[in-house]
Amino acid sequence: MNISIRRATPVDADRIADLACRNFTETFGALYPPEDLAYFLAVSYTPETQRAALEDPRYAVWLLEDGDEAIGHILVGPCGLPHPEASEHDGEIKRLYILARAHNGGWGAKLMETAMDWLLRDGPRTLWVGVWSENLGAQRFYARYGFERAGEYLFPVGQTNDHEFIFRRAP
Repeated sequence: MNISIRRATPVDADRIADLACRNFTETFGALYPPEDLAYFLAVSYTPETQRAALEDPRYAVWLLEDGDEAIGHILVGPCGLPHPEASEHDGEIKRLYILARAHNGGWGAKLMETAMDWLLRDGPRTLWVGVWSENLGAQRFYARYGFERAGEYLFPVGQTNDHEFIFRRAP
C-alpha cells in the first residue's frame, strides 16, 4: 500500500461523491431497503453537494488515497446537528469513512487528527459528531478524542429513521 492524505479541492467532487456512496453502502447498506438506500445516496452524495462543500471555506475534506485510488475521507465544517446547545460557530465531524480493506491501520486516527487541527486552528471551540446508536466502535473512537454523548436524534435515510447519538467535545 502507498497510502497518503491530502486536502481535497473542488475538482475532487466526483471522486468524493463516488467514494462516499461506496463507503456508506459498504458500512451501512445492508441496514436499509434498497429504495431508501438509493434515495439517500442520490440526494446526499451527489457531485454537486460535494462540490458545494469543497468550494465553501467553512468546510474541509481530506482524502485518504492508496496510490491513485481514494479509500477514505473526512468532511468537517460548521455544526448542523439538532442540539439546543449547538451553534454554527461550533465545528462538526460530518463524515469519517474508510473502506474496510484499510481499517485497523491507524488511518482513521490520522484523518481525525488532521481534521481536528484544522477545526481548532483559531483556538479552542466546541466540536460535535453524530454517530449511529449501534456503531459502538465509532463511539469508542470518538470517546478517545474527548467526545461525550450529549443527545440523540433521528437521521433519515429515505423512509428509514436511524437512531443517532450526538457527541460533543467541549473546548
